Amino acid sequence: MSSQRYTYLGPEGTFAEAALLRIPGAKDAELPPSQTVPAALEMVRRGTADGALVPLENSVEGAVTTTLDEFASGEPLHITAEVLLPVSFALMAAAGTELDDIRTVGTHPHAEAQCRKWLAARLPRAKHLLSASTADAARSIAAGEGRFDAAIAAPLAAERYGLTVLATDVGDNLTAVTRFVLVRRPGPVAPPTGADRTTVVAWIADDHPGALLELLTEFAVRGVNLSRIESRPTGERLGHYCFSIDCEGHIADARLGEALSALHRICDEVRFCGSYARADGQPPQIRRGTTDGAFAAAEAWLASVRG
Repeated sequence: MSSQRYTYLGPEGTFAEAALLRIPGAKDAELPPSQTVPAALEMVRRGTADGALVPLENSVEGAVTTTLDEFASGEPLHITAEVLLPVSFALMAAAGTELDDIRTVGTHPHAEAQCRKWLAARLPRAKHLLSASTADAARSIAAGEGRFDAAIAAPLAAERYGLTVLATDVGDNLTAVTRFVLVRRPGPVAPPTGADRTTVVAWIADDHPGALLELLTEFAVRGVNLSRIESRPTGERLGHYCFSIDCEGHIADARLGEALSALHRICDEVRFCGSYARADGQPPQIRRGTTDGAFAAAEAWLASVRG
């Protein structure tokens, strides 16, 4: 039996739980759910959980801003793994419920946004009511709380709460994917795999024309591709932002290491949030002159010139 304890955005039956079960060893671990993303990450910070599985971005709705803000505030945390989970929604209700009986549908805001066209076409008279999570809406129906007639949630939620699935694949985009990340307290970084991703948060030192371009240039000139960049308000004052960035590559790669070192020189602060294997196994495209060997040769040349 594993001694590991992982939390996730609950309650039971969420897409987060489904994603967590794909992490090696998770099925044998203790898996207490958390009510919110901040609560899950706080368990990791306090040491009451070894890791937390939380959503970071969705291919339809974009970034999960709550998660981004948690990485930029509080004690630092490191991403150690990621899971890409295809999002397949199901409409579920208590046994005996028919489509014509449904007047209220409960689900999470992100799920509601991905199912609006289907709801408008199939349940045009139903009101869309928001819940803390997709699974919470399913749990509410199973508990007989009377808040919703039906719920849109992961198929796993129907299994967990004994509900009847009235329709499957109810989303408007059947290729939707949510990216989840496993978060732990900072520790030794796993060695590179050749298909890695690195996440950082950067605060620009002062607001001036070209400040963001300067930041991006440090990556571009070293051949580091960015797979995601988001601006988030710092809360200090209007117009003051930090940037959450995903880079292709590992902190051990010379090109990425030098880019982050350059950011450290020009930014007010740079927070390293982990280097970890990409779930899709996609290696980066390495341009001529940006391999580790090329950087080592350039350093050796410079040393020889300097004598």
